[in-house]
Amino acid sequence: MILVVNCGSSSVKYRLVDPARPADGRRGLAERIGEPGGPANHADALAGILDDLDLTPRPVAVGHRVVHGGRRFTDPVVVDDEVVAAIRDLIPLAPLHNPANLAGIVAARVALPDVPHVAVFDTAFHATLPPAAATYAIDRAVAARHDVRRYGFHGTSHRYVAHQTADLLGRDIDELNLITLHLGNGASATAIAGGRSVETSMGLSPLEGLVMGTRGGDLDPALPLHLQRSAGLGVEEVDELLSHRGGLAGLCGDNDMREVLVRRAAGDPQATLAFDVYCHRIRKYVGAYHAVLGRLDAITFTAGVGEHAAAVRAASLAGLSEWGIGVDPARNADGHGARIISPERARVAVCVVPTDEELAIALEVAPLVSTAG
Repeated sequence: MILVVNCGSSSVKYRLVDPARPADGRRGLAERIGEPGGPANHADALAGILDDLDLTPRPVAVGHRVVHGGRRFTDPVVVDDEVVAAIRDLIPLAPLHNPANLAGIVAARVALPDVPHVAVFDTAFHATLPPAAATYAIDRAVAARHDVRRYGFHGTSHRYVAHQTADLLGRDIDELNLITLHLGNGASATAIAGGRSVETSMGLSPLEGLVMGTRGGDLDPALPLHLQRSAGLGVEEVDELLSHRGGLAGLCGDNDMREVLVRRAAGDPQATLAFDVYCHRIRKYVGAYHAVLGRLDAITFTAGVGEHAAAVRAASLAGLSEWGIGVDPARNADGHGARIISPERARVAVCVVPTDEELAIALEVAPLVSTAG
């Protein structure tokens, strides 16, 4: 068994995974870390998790989700003190995520010192972006000095879903051109050619790209400067505005698409606009990524919104029938699990594939460790 640990700033999601029997194994969530009534820190949270799991025998490895691997980490890596130091050095690139990921690694290495720990990076899948897609058009010396480039995120999910889509279609991943749409509270689109990421919507940080629960995605780069100059906002205030008060929440006050859909159905104009902006942005990226790929074989929706919001799927692909892209209303409205929702014999298959990031992490960890015993 592999113990997968996914640490957020105030939570630890965990799961025991047997890659040969992924449906088995316990999972859970420790919340309110550092808050009244919750664990004091990540070490206390992990201690409680391990007591609850009673890991006998010990797992063969612990897999850790790390959001940002920078330029250095383009594959999973066995954690040692040097890797810990390198992840710490990357905190300026992911100040909201890497500190929590690192806290989990440090605490887990203390709690389970006798098993290997493996870091799996969200950015790694996108290391294959060609230079034209990865490069921002700013001063080259400044970009090099401060590691400014497009890194991309949700890579573990995009990789897993791409392979699951190939299985669903009965095709070899090496021959497929795909667009995967990871639509959760965070959202991103990726163009995948032959199993390799060639373009993705998130960039230096997870702020770029699609409209999300609390993040607005693409913005005019002058907007933060305008808010500083005109509204007198400081850097931290602008960061708070863009990271936590944008997206669906900024447009209509709700970051949960389920609530937005209820309000839209009742005729709420703010929720209707939020929905329209959200779906318009997805459709724009689908068109752009079709152009990047040239030939498009499939589009796959995944994550909470992508898997469950039929209205989002339909609206996001509306008007693309001339490109052979569309959803069958009956197929789109019904069904569970991995499935095809496009019409029969459609030129582009439209799919819904549940993501499973914990399993995906375990599958990336397994080749690096011995599973004997």
